[in-house]
Amino acid sequence: MFQILKAEKTINFMRWSKVTFFISMLAIVASFASLAINKLNWGLDFTGGTLIELKFEEPAQLDVIRDALGNEGFADAVVQNFGSSRDVMIRMRPRENVEASELGAQVIQIVEGVTASVVDSETQAEKAGVQVSRVEFLGAAIGDELAEAGGLAILASLVCILIYISLRFEWRLASGAVASLAHDIIITIGIFSALQIEVDLTIIAALLTVVGYSLNDTVVVFDRIRENFRKMHREETDEVINASITQTLSRTLITSGTTLFVVVALFVLGGANIHGFATALLIGITVGTYSSIYVASALAMKLGINREHLMPPKVEMDEEFEQMP
Repeated sequence: MFQILKAEKTINFMRWSKVTFFISMLAIVASFASLAINKLNWGLDFTGGTLIELKFEEPAQLDVIRDALGNEGFADAVVQNFGSSRDVMIRMRPRENVEASELGAQVIQIVEGVTASVVDSETQAEKAGVQVSRVEFLGAAIGDELAEAGGLAILASLVCILIYISLRFEWRLASGAVASLAHDIIITIGIFSALQIEVDLTIIAALLTVVGYSLNDTVVVFDRIRENFRKMHREETDEVINASITQTLSRTLITSGTTLFVVVALFVLGGANIHGFATALLIGITVGTYSSIYVASALAMKLGINREHLMPPKVEMDEEFEQMP
């Protein structure tokens, strides 16, 4: 009767476990190599720089401002709205031998010039007014503190997850779950390093999101593995794992597919401000779905998980209790 629990067309995922293990190890080594050689391209949140806040009399045209700054040698400038469409924040890296006040004056001059050039001829220059709200220099010390805090946040989340998984699952399953989370974070960061994508605070938020997403997917698979181990008495370990992954595959594909649909929309239409955030989610969710199958489950199998490890402990009763009516 319990044979029904095993899917009629079970996909043999574990057949490729050795190949995927090699691919994962290669990706992790490549990620560490990229981090050692290229390092991370830290954004202004971590490196410090000049911060300029401007207030326009009309909604600002961010694309025009970005193009103008890029043409003048400030292609790294981050231009975004804050508060309203008339409030603009410009952030840029520090320049050698250039004072922050001088750098701010150059940027303001460029913005005022490009704003005046696109003013409607009927309204003349009255709408070209640009008011400087603030010009500040952010030191690198603040950036170091943010980088440390971001790293500690990711580390703390992994430790808390380790405690939770250890309490919920047998240690072989718990080891697979934690290894898959570390796998996802390392590869995502490695891709950012290899492509030199700017890492800012939104990327840290995306990495924490990836940790939670990947863990949720892994827990669903492990719950089914534990359940099937207790019900499928004649099957081998790899057969139980394959059946469990197959049974949860539709849920995994639907969840990942709908999530990726939204993330791709953010990636394509979200604009420059959240491009890095969407990129991190796009990579992390894809890698996380893969790792739930070929890292977490495969590692648990390699560690020797079997039915005896997941069976509930037997309660021994004394003879007097057994003889009671």
